[in-house]
Amino acid sequence: MNFNIHQYPVDHALEPALIEHHREYLNWPLVYFLEEEWKEKREAYVGETTDVLTRLKAHSKSGKKQNLSFVSLILSDLFNKSAALDIESNLIRYIAADGQYVLQNGNLGIADHQYYQQKEKYQVIFRDIWSELRTRGIARHSLEHINNSNIFKYSPYKSLSKEQVTGLKIILNCLLDENAKVSLIEGGAGTGKSILAIFLFKLLKTDLHDFNRLDFDEDDQELFSLLKKVKEEYGDLNMALVIPMASFRKTISKVFKNIKGLTSKMVIGPSDMVKQKYDLLIVDEGHRLRKRVNLGSYYRTFDQNTEILGLDKMVSSELDWVQIQSKKSIIFYDELQTIKPSDVARERFYELKDLPTTRKEKLTVQLRIKGGNEYVKLVHQLFDDSKKHKSQIKDTSLYDFRLFDDLDEMVKQIRFKNQQKGLSRMVAGFAWEWISKKDKSLFDIQIGDTVLKWNSTEKDWINSTNAIKEVGCIHTTQGYDLNYTGVIIGPELDYDFVADQFVVYKERYKDKNGKNSIKDNRVLLDYILNIYRTLLLRGMEGTYVYVCNPNLRKYFAQFIPANDHNEEHKPTYTIVHKSNEFTVPYYDLEIAAGSFSDQQSVENVTYIELPDLRQNNDYFVCRVVGESMNKVIPNGSLCLFKKYTGGSRNGLITLVEGSEIHDTDSGANYTIKEYSSKKSANGEVWQHEEIILKPLSTEPYDPIVLKGEEIMNFQVIGIFVRALGE
Repeated sequence: MNFNIHQYPVDHALEPALIEHHREYLNWPLVYFLEEEWKEKREAYVGETTDVLTRLKAHSKSGKKQNLSFVSLILSDLFNKSAALDIESNLIRYIAADGQYVLQNGNLGIADHQYYQQKEKYQVIFRDIWSELRTRGIARHSLEHINNSNIFKYSPYKSLSKEQVTGLKIILNCLLDENAKVSLIEGGAGTGKSILAIFLFKLLKTDLHDFNRLDFDEDDQELFSLLKKVKEEYGDLNMALVIPMASFRKTISKVFKNIKGLTSKMVIGPSDMVKQKYDLLIVDEGHRLRKRVNLGSYYRTFDQNTEILGLDKMVSSELDWVQIQSKKSIIFYDELQTIKPSDVARERFYELKDLPTTRKEKLTVQLRIKGGNEYVKLVHQLFDDSKKHKSQIKDTSLYDFRLFDDLDEMVKQIRFKNQQKGLSRMVAGFAWEWISKKDKSLFDIQIGDTVLKWNSTEKDWINSTNAIKEVGCIHTTQGYDLNYTGVIIGPELDYDFVADQFVVYKERYKDKNGKNSIKDNRVLLDYILNIYRTLLLRGMEGTYVYVCNPNLRKYFAQFIPANDHNEEHKPTYTIVHKSNEFTVPYYDLEIAAGSFSDQQSVENVTYIELPDLRQNNDYFVCRVVGESMNKVIPNGSLCLFKKYTGGSRNGLITLVEGSEIHDTDSGANYTIKEYSSKKSANGEVWQHEEIILKPLSTEPYDPIVLKGEEIMNFQVIGIFVRALGE
C-alpha cells in the first residue's frame, strides 16, 4: 500500500506518539483529518502541513477546533507539497458533499496545483484513500455517487476555473462600486451563474482568518486585494440567496444545510424578501422573478406583498421588491430563459440596465456542456427563425447530440445512460395534460406505442426515486445540470417550410398559466422556443431529441445527426483466426467452468483485431455473460481487458480468479466485478483483511466477500478497459 492512515486521540500523549512512531513524517508533506467524538452530525476539519506538530498545536489553541478530539494522519512517501494540497482539497470537496460531517474549513476555491510527478498517480491514491476512509466510517458514499449529487455540483468547496475566478473578480468589483445599487450579471445557460452565486455567498460568510490563499493562485494578488477590501467594507452582511423556482430552491437549501456557516434559511423565495431588509440580496435565475400575470393561487400573496411595500400591484414586480428590500443586489439573468407570461418582462430589465445605479456585466464562457460554446451556438441557431440556414451547422463530435425517429429507443438509451453515468432524464414540452396527478394509474404522454408519465413530484424531481421512469417539464428542470437529457419536442411546435419559420399551435400547449392572457401567437412562440432552448442546454455530456411533428423533425434532421439504430450494437472489432500486429487473444469464458488459466492453453485460440490499439501484447478479450454487471457491461458483451501487472485495484472493474470464488453467471472460479479491499498494516508490512467483489447490476446480486485464508489463492487477472459490443 502506498499510504497509511493512523488515528490518535488529541490529548497530551499525541506529541510523544507522533515523535515515537512517525519521526520521519514530522517535517514531510501529509494530510490530516480532525473530527469530533461520535455523534449523529459531527464537525470536522481537513488540513495539510509539512510541520505536523506545530500545526496541531495551533489547532489546539483555536476555540473552534478544541471540540475536535481525534486526528487521522494520512502518510505517504510519495507525497510532495502539491500532491498533499491536492489530496487535501479533494477530501474537503468530497467529505463536504458526503454529508456525514459539517466541515469547519473556510477553504473555498481549489487551485489546480502543479505536480512534480504524474497527477494520474495521485488520483489513483486518492481513490484508495477514499476507500479506506469508507472502511473506517469517515466516508459513506462512493465517489461516483457524490459526483452526481447536487450537493457536490453546487458545493462552494469545488474548484473554480480561471474563467470563474475572472467572474468572481467582476462581482467583487461590483460590490466595491459605490454607484452600483444593482449589479446585473448576464449569462446564458451553463455559464456558471448558480455556482458563482453560491460560491460568492460562502465567500462573504467566511472569516478571513480561515481563508487559505493556497486554495487559489497564490500569485493572484488582485483577487486577494479585492476580497480584503470587500470584507473591510461590509463586515458581516445580512444577506440571502433568492431563487424564484421552488424545486431548485429546495435543492440549494439542502446544499446550504451541509455547509458550516450557512443555513437553509439563507435560501429564500421572492415572497420572503418582504419580511425584512437586507444588506445584500443575491438573486439566481433572475429571469424567473414574477409580475402580476397568470399567478393562480399566488395572486393573494403577491397583492399583499405589494401593499406592504407601498407599490402598485398592477405595474410592479418581484424585481422591484429586490431593489426596495436591499441596500445592494446582484442579479444573475438570462433573457433567453424567460418561459411564461408571469416572468418579469425583458423590457423591465432593459429599463433597469439604463439606470445610473445599475452596473452591467456578462459571463460568456460555456462551463457546463462538453460541446462548449459551439454546441450552445448550434442550439440558438436551430431556434432562430430570423436566420436562413444555408449550410450545415458546425460539427458537434465532442458532444453526443442525436435526433431519434423512435421514441421508445430514445427512452431506452436515456435509461441505459442513467445506469452508466447517473443523472440522465427524459424531459418534454408542456404539450400533454397532467392527468396522472389525480389518478396514478393513468399515463399522460402517449406517442405511438410508448406511454409515459409526468413527474410525480414538483420539488427536487431530478433527484427523486422515480425520476428515471418519468418525464420532467421545464418547471422541474430549469437550473439543474444533467449528464444526459432526452428531450421530447411536443405537437405544439411545428415548422412551415413555405414561410421558413416556426409555427405554434396554442390549443396543443397545455400549460394554462403559460398561455392564458397571451393574444399574440408570436409572443407564445417566443416563450416556447425559450423552453426548448433551455431544455436542450441541460445535458453536460449529451442531448437526445425526439420531435412529434413530421415537418419539424424534417427541419431538425438537416442539422442534428440521426441516431443510428445499429450504433449501439456495431462491433468495434473483427474476429480472425490468425494473429497479426493488431490482434489480441479472445477467451470465451462462457464455455469453461474450470480455471481461467485453462482458457489460455486452449488450442485454436481465436483473435480479435483492434486496429486502434497500441501495445496489444498487454491486452486480451473476454465475453462477459450474465446480468451481474449490466449497469456497465451488457450481458453477452465482448470486453477488452488489460493484463494486471501491479498497482491499486480499488474502484476498478477486474477479472479475478480464486479457488473460493464461484460465479453464479459463469459457474466458474473467476468473476468480473468491481474490486475493493480492506487492509491492515503492522509496521511496514500490510495485508488484506477482506476483499469485496461488488456487482454493478439492476438485479439483486450479492457481493462476493473473501476473508482470511480465502484470500490466499486469489489473483487479479485483468482490468476492464471497455466493452466492444455484442
